[in-house]
Amino acid sequence: MKHWASITGTALVIIVCSLTAFFFYKTVHTGSTTPPVALFGGVSLSIEYATTEAQREKGLGGRISIPDNYGMLFVFPRDDYYGFWMKDTLVPLDMFWLDDKGQVVSMAQDVATSTYPNVLYPSAPARYVLETAAGFAKAHAIATGTPLLLKNFPTVSE
Repeated sequence: MKHWASITGTALVIIVCSLTAFFFYKTVHTGSTTPPVALFGGVSLSIEYATTEAQREKGLGGRISIPDNYGMLFVFPRDDYYGFWMKDTLVPLDMFWLDDKGQVVSMAQDVATSTYPNVLYPSAPARYVLETAAGFAKAHAIATGTPLLLKNFPTVSE
C-alpha cells in the first residue's frame, strides 16, 4: 500500500506541475490572439503594428499575399515626411499617410513592387502609415481626410 501511495503522490505532483507550466506558458507567452481591429472606409481591418525600427524596416517585405481585410500600421514618434519603399515586397500595396488623429493626409495607390529602389513621400507630415493590399483605396473610396477609426492609437518614443 505504501508503494501505491508513493506512485499516486508522484503522479499527482507531475500533473500539478504540468498544469501549472501549461497555465503560465499560455498566460505569459501567447498574449491576445485577436489582432486589433480598425474601421477604414467602412471596412473592418485586422491591424498589425510596426512600432520598432526593425519592424518598420521589414514592413510587409517577404509576404506572398496580403488579405483584403488586413493592414499594417507603422507608428512613428512624431510627425514627419516618412518615406516608404518596396524593398523585398512581393505584392503591390496601397499606402496611406495619417496624421496624429488618424486621418489620411496623403496616399499612394497601387504601388508596384518594381518601384524599388524609389522612395515614396507624403505631401504632408504624418505620424502613421497604413499599408493595405493594392486596390483598397479605389474599392472603398479612400481619400484625403478619411479617418482610420481605431480604439487606441499606439505611440512610440524615439
